[in-house]
Amino acid sequence: MANWLARVLPSWLSRSKEGEYRPGPYLLSDGVLSAKAGAILNWWQSGYSLQPYSEGGAMVEACVSAYAQTVAMCPGDHWRKLANGGRERVTTSSLSRIMKRPNDYQSISDFLLNLTRRLYDKGEVFALAVRNERREISEIHLMRHGHGLVADDGSIFYRLSGNEIVERRFDITDPIPARDVLHVRLHTPRHPLKGESPILATVLERAMAGAALNQQVAFYLNQSRPSWLLETDQNLTAEQTRQLRERWEEQTTGENAGRTPILTAGLKAKSAPTTSQDGHLADMLKLTDQGIALAFRIPLQILGIGGTPFASTEALMASWKASGLGFALNHIEEAFGLLFGLKGQPDEYLELNTNALMRSNFKERIEALARGVITGIYAPDEARAEEDLPAVEGGHGKMPRVQQQVVPLSYGTEMKPPDPNKAALPAPAPEPDREEDDDAGRSFDDFTRDIDARIAQLH
Repeated sequence: MANWLARVLPSWLSRSKEGEYRPGPYLLSDGVLSAKAGAILNWWQSGYSLQPYSEGGAMVEACVSAYAQTVAMCPGDHWRKLANGGRERVTTSSLSRIMKRPNDYQSISDFLLNLTRRLYDKGEVFALAVRNERREISEIHLMRHGHGLVADDGSIFYRLSGNEIVERRFDITDPIPARDVLHVRLHTPRHPLKGESPILATVLERAMAGAALNQQVAFYLNQSRPSWLLETDQNLTAEQTRQLRERWEEQTTGENAGRTPILTAGLKAKSAPTTSQDGHLADMLKLTDQGIALAFRIPLQILGIGGTPFASTEALMASWKASGLGFALNHIEEAFGLLFGLKGQPDEYLELNTNALMRSNFKERIEALARGVITGIYAPDEARAEEDLPAVEGGHGKMPRVQQQVVPLSYGTEMKPPDPNKAALPAPAPEPDREEDDDAGRSFDDFTRDIDARIAQLH
């Protein structure tokens, strides 16, 4: 194994001087050309083709498909923040229309599936935005190929190709300004406008797995029989050895496979011994799969391998969203926000709703909504809307509610009963006794005569 690694590593890690011959594999814009194919000038006419960043495999396909299919499951919504701290869904913007139907030949699921797949397969993805008479984006089309151009004043343009429908509808021969191009890219170690896929970090793992699997393919093509050794006590010349080998292969391979050969001249057939390293093939392939999953930041349980340390599907998805999936969703959201000129979080943004990933987990979803309603976080109508149910008639489900025993923290100081040790308020004064009143029993005429007498005294 060490000798094999020593032969592989210099071929792609060492750097040659400019103009000096360097053995393959050769990294090109659309993939990797093997060393054997690179030695042939017209390699494309000799049955060779570019491999997408070295040899593919089931594990790489599983990782890329996991991201692409998961992102395609998440519906996108245009949100705007309100002054009261809430948010509202914008349904009349060009972004909201694009997230329902990006063009006339793709659904949004098709669009996000291929966008995410190319992002992780090639490290970047391009899409052409077409505007209407109001300068609003009305269509968006994925392009297989593209590269950025930087003008003398620093302006950015793109050359796009690789969409047969777009090439017949629009003239894209001239460079396209960056404002009309959706360019989603991963890390850019070589150029700010050139993203690279995490597949490049798995070259050694995939080369190791490819060498092991190729050996097993050759083993099974030989009908799972190990090589044989022919032994004899006689001294044989080189010509006799060659003839015996050819005679043995003629009688045991091809159409004669499975027949019984007859040995003469003291020959004895003995199967080649197998080493203990051959039994470690499964363990080695398992380690390479784990390395590829680690490069893509995917839990092994998402791919259907490994143990089950998570108690629920929600916990498993939460772990993935906290690492690789969360980054992928946010990265795509921000790229759309840049293309459509959104203000960004938290004022105005695109959100790919991950609640759709819990669609099949009915029990945990309902328990979470019920707890949200009981604790007053959700109003009943809001929880029902999450399940696409109508609001309660009469407006009885608009207001959040809590149980009666849930009281504010100030209850202990402002709402407790009065202290008995405090002095009691003075009793109100008693009403005057009507018997001691001189005016009791006098009529209106008596009061009138009394007033007239007092006026006469004044004169």
